[in-house]
Amino acid sequence: MTVEPSAPTVRSCDPEDAAFWRSVLDAGGATTLPRWSPMPVPVVAEHEAVIPEDTMTAVHRLAHELAVPACSVLLAAHAKVLAALSGEHEVTTGYLAEPGGRPLPCRLTTDPPSWEALIREARRGETELLAHRHFPVGDLERELGLTGPLSEASFDPLPGTGGAGSDRGRELPAGTVLQVGTARHDHGTLLRLRYRRDALDDRYAARVAGYHLAALALMTAAPSAPHERQNLLSALEIRFQLDALAGPRRELPRRCVHELFEQRVQDHGNAVAIVQGARRWTYAELDERADKVARALLTRGTGREDVVAVVTERNLDWAAAVLGVFKAGGVYLPVEPHFPADRIATTLSRAGCRLVLTERGSTTTLSQAVDTLPGVRTLLIETAYEETRTAENPGVDVSLDQLAYIYFTSGSTGEPKGAMCEHAGMLNHIHAKIDDLRIGEGQVVAQTAPQCFDISLWQLLAALVAGGRTLLVPQEVIWDVPRYVDTIADGRVNVLQAVPSYLDAVLSFLERCPRDLPDLRCVSVTGEALKKELVERWFSAQPGIRLVNAYGLTETSDDTNHEVLDGVPDTARIPLGRPVNNVRVRVVDDNLSLVPLGAPGEIVFAGVCVGRGYVNDPERTRRSFTTDPYRAGERLYRSGDYGRWLPGGKLDFLGRRDGQVKIHGFRIEIEDVENALLKVPGVHTGAVAVARGERDRRLVAFCCGEPPLTDSAMRDQLGRWLPAYMIPAAFHWRGDLPLTGNGKVDRKALDSLATALDGTGPAGACDADGAESDEAPRTPAEQRLAAAWAAVLGIPRSRIGRHDHFFDNGGTSLTAVQLAIRLDRVLTLKDLTRHPVLAELARLLDAKAASSPTVEPSPEAM
Repeated sequence: MTVEPSAPTVRSCDPEDAAFWRSVLDAGGATTLPRWSPMPVPVVAEHEAVIPEDTMTAVHRLAHELAVPACSVLLAAHAKVLAALSGEHEVTTGYLAEPGGRPLPCRLTTDPPSWEALIREARRGETELLAHRHFPVGDLERELGLTGPLSEASFDPLPGTGGAGSDRGRELPAGTVLQVGTARHDHGTLLRLRYRRDALDDRYAARVAGYHLAALALMTAAPSAPHERQNLLSALEIRFQLDALAGPRRELPRRCVHELFEQRVQDHGNAVAIVQGARRWTYAELDERADKVARALLTRGTGREDVVAVVTERNLDWAAAVLGVFKAGGVYLPVEPHFPADRIATTLSRAGCRLVLTERGSTTTLSQAVDTLPGVRTLLIETAYEETRTAENPGVDVSLDQLAYIYFTSGSTGEPKGAMCEHAGMLNHIHAKIDDLRIGEGQVVAQTAPQCFDISLWQLLAALVAGGRTLLVPQEVIWDVPRYVDTIADGRVNVLQAVPSYLDAVLSFLERCPRDLPDLRCVSVTGEALKKELVERWFSAQPGIRLVNAYGLTETSDDTNHEVLDGVPDTARIPLGRPVNNVRVRVVDDNLSLVPLGAPGEIVFAGVCVGRGYVNDPERTRRSFTTDPYRAGERLYRSGDYGRWLPGGKLDFLGRRDGQVKIHGFRIEIEDVENALLKVPGVHTGAVAVARGERDRRLVAFCCGEPPLTDSAMRDQLGRWLPAYMIPAAFHWRGDLPLTGNGKVDRKALDSLATALDGTGPAGACDADGAESDEAPRTPAEQRLAAAWAAVLGIPRSRIGRHDHFFDNGGTSLTAVQLAIRLDRVLTLKDLTRHPVLAELARLLDAKAASSPTVEPSPEAM
């Protein structure tokens, strides 16, 4: 393979040269390669592979037909490989235009539809680069402040001399991980790869060589064919990813979860099954009440897979209602009793629900919702108990492929979407929790999650299946960390679950007020990215208590991956771990083709975990659920999450590919909030962004309209349609929204602006330009509170005014808990809720200090 003859080297100052390279460098983005070296060695290694003679002949024939040099064909294959390795359509490789020279950035695109179009595009990029190759690109890079190369790969079009080890040990250009070229050899043409072994191991380099050979074979076999759906992976690697990276196969019981619970009732019916405060029910008592609920449902016509909503607080009756729905063969639909009436009505209507189980005291917004839905009936659980004096198992035959529950999550069309999951998926997940969290007879599991959160189900049922005990922890206890820790310790909890932000609050308390938790053996962490710093702090304070980083989605019957941690891992980030039993996880491209090991792609799921889709929503079901291309007839779910495989078979999470975020563990789609925002009178246009603080994230709304409403009024309006966790923490009114060149809302600009403003609203201590307020904190108590607010809210102290409202500045129940801890429990969560304005709270702080003169401020609060 040859290139055009090089012209004499001169230092060009041609304006056209400068304009060309400026456009290349200004385009932004860098092409990085996967890291796949389990035992890194800081040396340069070499791999050579013979290009088959017939392939090489076809390359020259194709080059002749397209009137391009043969090296352009190889460059096109190289671009295709880089796109697969980087997960990007637009890639950059370093191009060695002269022997011994520095690689020049060569930008390439794989958007052309056919192989021959891809080759022509590669030749165009190569020709433009060669025409401007004498310009001092390094000088321009320094002028633009670029500190590293635009690609970790480089391409050498000049054929070298063959022979193993001919270049071994010679350094690669700075920043280069992989260099690809060819070499002449007695047996023909060799593909030569030189690579850093601290980034890629020998097997991975051999696979990359195979990708190049596969691309050459495919493009020469059918140059006019579309290349987008043609996969470069070998049959061996495909089989490895499908089989070796799947969760272990585990034979499941052929009975549903409620039937396994019934077996435990027969084994030890007098053992305590569930506890709420001073109340406790044995297995037999819980089973009896569940049977009564089931019979009452059957009396009212509940049949196979009929949807039954449960609208109660998290209490013992809730547990009986859930089991009763399963026993009757119905579908459990959890609805928070405190949700807005409109949202409850939407949920019931979309799910096709005709019967609601509820309790006295939980019917205020429910009654408003039911009044708008003719044909929907309510049944008090206490009425169900009273209807049947002798409870007997209803004996309904429920199969594992029946629908078990529907959980509604945030939807991107302005309406929630109800994920439908079957008994088999629920059973598999609960057994995965029992196995990996080591839940057995006599073990106590804390039930802490709200009913609308899918993890609430395993927290309720896992111990009951394993012969253990479920401890219901009230919401008011959860928001009072000291009481929560007392409850966990006094309840002798062995297993609990928390989102990382809440675990941070618990750990902060334990660091300040150490307490032994002798019974706690395992904490499952879920809902948000688990940061390594938190893991390090945890094992420093609680070295004997394992952490399990859990990952999954509502559509996949909850968690699909567990990373069991007995100590701090040596990875840069905490991985998601391996798939749990009977779950198949894959990383794929836009066409559902497997990507190379270590390359980024969309995380998709197959196996028993995959739900049926979204209830009465065929369009959104079609977009997210499809047929498994590798197993005919089985379902596959596209998560929209972005990840990659790590050496050792663990999954690494890289973020979302759409507008979906998680705030304190709740899954929220930005468009859902924006649609509600546009319903508010006076809001003409609006957008929602995410402010990313040091400890957590919060939603920030940007609104355009006349006249601006107060933050309080906005919250009241949005509360008609959205639950509290979906309402933005702050509202900023603008004349217009920032737009991109094509007229769309500039999301990146809004996210940056939201983070810069950091959740402070118009009532904050600074104006729109960030200037300090004239109403700065005055008294020592106000100044102490401002410092504490700044710490937990992640905003500058200078931007907090004495008339600021804690919750208007981005405060949440969780940050309120953190504030109480920071103030040594001088103030309670109830104090902050009743006195959210800084000056008022400071007066209360002074009053409490006067009545308790021994209270001293913590140094950390100053």
